[in-house]
Formats: sequence, C-alpha cells, structure tokens
Amino acid sequence: MMALREKAIVSLRSAPSLPKHVRIQYDPVRQAFAVLSPEKVFWPNEISLDILRRCDGQSTVDSIIAGLAADYDAGPEDVAADVIAFLQEWSDKLLVKL
Repeated sequence: MMALREKAIVSLRSAPSLPKHVRIQYDPVRQAFAVLSPEKVFWPNEISLDILRRCDGQSTVDSIIAGLAADYDAGPEDVAADVIAFLQEWSDKLLVKL
C-alpha cells in the first residue's frame, strides 16, 4: 500500500523553493520560458514565472507578495490571494516545495 503524502499548506511564513527535479528553461523556438519536470512541460505566464523565480527557499510567501506588489504597483492585499492560490496549486502538483 502506498503511503499518502500529507498535503502541504501555504502560509505567509512558508519559504517555497523549486524541487531538484523542476527547472526553468528558456525555449528559443517558442521564445518563452518553460518549467520542466520529469515528463511534463509547463508554459507559465509572465506573472507565474515571476512568482516561481522568487521561490528560492529563503524568501517567505509574505515577502514574495510584498515584492510582487511593489513591482506591479499593486497593494499586497490585491496580489496575496492569487499568489497563495498559485503556490498551493503548484505545491499540490509537487512542482513547488513549501
């Protein structure tokens, strides 16, 4: 019987990172960045890519939200829900470690 992995939940104190099997790579043919994982390729939009690039294992979700809000001239409350939802979805797919 396979052991079930406990679902990681995003918190503002989480310091997300990309697992070893996930990397961001530029595709010159499509002129776009791809996120590569074993047997899967994802084509994130610019904002998703910006979130992923901040997943360095040091920055907390709270600081990622603050940085994005500053860069996009938005209030942290305006980006928080989207950032948390994105990180939760990618964590559930094992593409981001929390």
